[in-house]
Amino acid sequence: MGLVAVAGFLLERVAYRPLRRSDRLAAVVSALGASIFCQNAIMLVYGARSQVYPSGILPTASIPVFGIEISLMRFVMFGISLLLMLLLYWFIHRTKTGTAIRAVAIDQDAAKLVGIDVNLIISLIFLIGPALGGAAGVMVGLFYGQITYDMGFGFGLKAFTAAILGGIGNIPGAMLGGILLGVIEALGAAYISIAWKDAIAFCVLILILIFRPTGILGERVADKI
Repeated sequence: MGLVAVAGFLLERVAYRPLRRSDRLAAVVSALGASIFCQNAIMLVYGARSQVYPSGILPTASIPVFGIEISLMRFVMFGISLLLMLLLYWFIHRTKTGTAIRAVAIDQDAAKLVGIDVNLIISLIFLIGPALGGAAGVMVGLFYGQITYDMGFGFGLKAFTAAILGGIGNIPGAMLGGILLGVIEALGAAYISIAWKDAIAFCVLILILIFRPTGILGERVADKI
């Protein structure tokens, strides 16, 4: 988590901060280019093959729940994910720094007028976000027993879909969107075809954008006069 957080901090200084006054498309293109660069850099360092976790470090025990054996690893992942989400929600909504983060997200110029260091807050976001992504990558690797250099791209798209599904800027909405997306994918893979799992997820995204673009719980924005 620490290493990925530092990488995210450096990425913000190189790929995002110089384009802060540009239009949003420039930032999107820069992010896509940075993603491709990072993937290929990791591939050159570690190779294109999957890296397998050593045998014996993963818990193999299972716990019966209503007659169904559920692996201990699933409970561990659920507990860690829930803890991280609660800590993030508490930090954003119950601390002074979290208030500054929300203020910068609403209006950077107004935040500067009340004495908030916008550059520092944005750098902090690029520390927290990648750190949480690093934790997610470790848990995914532990669950599947292996990692690949390009595994983050697909999960990043799913995270983007979940955020839109729940509501951009709405942390509980993003959590709810992630759970719903996972359930929809699982049901689609079970009752339709596993080959259509990703297609089903993006069909849901298209439907949400058409019929409820603000997401299930609504987009968190401020009213401007």
